[in-house]
Amino acid sequence: MSEISTPYYLIDKAKLLSNMEIMDRVRQQSGAKVLLALKCFATWCVFDLMKQHMDGTTSSSLYEVKLGARHFGGETHAYSVAYADHEIDEVIANANKIIFNSLSQFERFADRAKHIPVGLRLNPGVSSSEFDLADPARPFSRLGEWDPAKVMPVIDRIDGFMVHNNCENGSFELFDQLLTRVEERFGDLFHKVRWVSLGGGIHFTGENYEIDAFCARLKAFSETYGVQVYLEPGEAAITKSTTLEVTVLDKLVNQKELLIVDSSVEAHMLDLLIYRQSAKLEPNAGDYSYQVCGKSCLAGDIFGEFRFPKEVHIGDRLSIQDAAGYTMVKKNWFNGVKMPSIAVREPDGTEHLVREFGFEDYEASLS
Repeated sequence: MSEISTPYYLIDKAKLLSNMEIMDRVRQQSGAKVLLALKCFATWCVFDLMKQHMDGTTSSSLYEVKLGARHFGGETHAYSVAYADHEIDEVIANANKIIFNSLSQFERFADRAKHIPVGLRLNPGVSSSEFDLADPARPFSRLGEWDPAKVMPVIDRIDGFMVHNNCENGSFELFDQLLTRVEERFGDLFHKVRWVSLGGGIHFTGENYEIDAFCARLKAFSETYGVQVYLEPGEAAITKSTTLEVTVLDKLVNQKELLIVDSSVEAHMLDLLIYRQSAKLEPNAGDYSYQVCGKSCLAGDIFGEFRFPKEVHIGDRLSIQDAAGYTMVKKNWFNGVKMPSIAVREPDGTEHLVREFGFEDYEASLS
C-alpha cells in the first residue's frame, strides 16, 4: 500500500500512455490534429508526457489559455462563451487561434486578433447528449451561431469553424450520422475556410471503438472541404487513467451496510451528483454489499453501492475508478473537507506525490 496519505488522485502514466497511443494512431491515419480540452483535465504535471502525443490545448477561459500556453505548448486555441473587454488582449497574446462564440463577439473583437487565425463556433441543432444540462443543441442554446445565412456575409474574415455537438459519444455510427447532419447545414461554409474543429465528446479511446472507420471519415471530411480537421478530446485523452484513493473511516448499519470514506462526492467528484451517476469500483463483485458514502454533511453525498469479495473494515483503502475527467478541475472546499492530493504512478510502478493541499490553501481561497 502506498505511503501517501488519502485522499488523493492517482494518475497512472502507463494507462495514460495507452490513450496517447490511440491519439497517435488517429493523427497518423486521419491527418487530424488533437487538442487537449483543459475544461476536462488540466493537471499539468503529466503534460510532458501528453504533449508528445497531442498537438496542443483548447480552452474555455483566459486562465485555461494561459495554462495551456505555459505548460503544454504546441497550438493553443482560445475559446470562450463570452470574452470581457479587460481580458481579450491577454487571451489573444497567449493564443495561436481564437474562436468566438457569436457574431456579436466576432464583430466586437476580431480586429484585435488580426495577427492570428480567427474562428467562429457553429451550432448545428443536433447532438448526442442524453442530458439536457449538457446538451449544446438544447432549445434557446447560447452556444454558437445557428444560421449559415448570417455567417456568410463575413466568411472572408473567418479562418475556421468549431462545432461541438458530441457528448459522451462512444458510437462511431452516431458520430457519422451527426457529422452528416452538420455537413448538410454548414457544408457551404466549410468549403470557404482552412480548418474545422469537430470538438470533443467523441469517445474514440473506448473499448472496441471503430478507429479505422473513424479515421477514414475524418480524412474524407478533410479532403472534401480542403480543411485541416481538429479534435478536442477531454475524457477520451484521460479515460481510465486515474483513481481517487480513499480510506474507510467508519461503518454504520441503517437497513444497509454503510461505509464512510475520507472524501466527498460533492467536493471531489461533483459530476456524479450533477448527473446522478454512480462512481465505479472494480471488480464490484462478491458476497458483501456496501453503500460507500462521503464524509460531508450533504445527505446525498454517496459514491454508490458496490459488492466486495470480503468484508470491508475501518482503515481499508478503496480505489474509485476513472476519476480524472471533470474532477480535479472542479474540486472544491465544501465543508472544508481536505482536498485530495495529486500523485503519479510511473510506468515502473513507483508512486510519488506531486501536490498536497492543506489548510493554507483553504484559507487562501477565502477572505
